[in-house]
Amino acid sequence: MTNYRLSLVLAASALAIATTSGLASTNGLYWVVGNSVTNSCDIVSQHPVVSPEGPLWFGNGPYKSYDDARLARREISACPRSDETASR
Repeated sequence: MTNYRLSLVLAASALAIATTSGLASTNGLYWVVGNSVTNSCDIVSQHPVVSPEGPLWFGNGPYKSYDDARLARREISACPRSDETASR
């Protein structure tokens, strides 16, 4: 029974470490997403959930800075060419 508890504690610890490092890795990163509701490409700072049936139909990134994401958005053919559609 002791080995079972030790294994359970180790598994829970590994899961906690993986979860917190996964959440921390998205801080300060940006994604370019296609928004079918507004018919624009937005820049978001949280990892997007993309679905062909949902409001976000594509995602590209992550980028280390907002300026990098803006530059990438200019290169994506599905995005309008105006920077006025940007959002943080």
